Amino acid sequence: MATIQRSFRIKEPILREIERIRKDKPANALANELLEEALKMRRCPGIIFSQGVTGRRARIAGTGVEVWEVIYEYQIVGEDVKALKKALPHLTEKQLIAALNYYRSDPEEIDELIQSNDAITPKSVEGRFSLPKRKGR
Repeated sequence: MATIQRSFRIKEPILREIERIRKDKPANALANELLEEALKMRRCPGIIFSQGVTGRRARIAGTGVEVWEVIYEYQIVGEDVKALKKALPHLTEKQLIAALNYYRSDPEEIDELIQSNDAITPKSVEGRFSLPKRKGR
């Protein structure tokens, strides 16, 4: 993706916060990530981003539910919104709509997460996390 250089004035407290959270990431990379997330949240009210074990993910605000989890279930129920409501009764209609809208705006991101989740099998987990066998047991 092409980048364009722009000059922006950034308020000092915002710049200090970027410096505080960026760790080893270049400041411009973090600023781009924050801008991208802010635009996605503006486009899809009800969606937030939070850090997880595998990175930052789109989640439904007020829950720990990631957008990909809702879309995965949506696909299982044949993309039927009524069936989705029954399958996920702990989520409100507004929350489900937020997830569906996010998916419509960024399907590649969510499809990639679903595919990576589908790739997790007992055999793949065993291969990554197996303990060495002990002698005499």
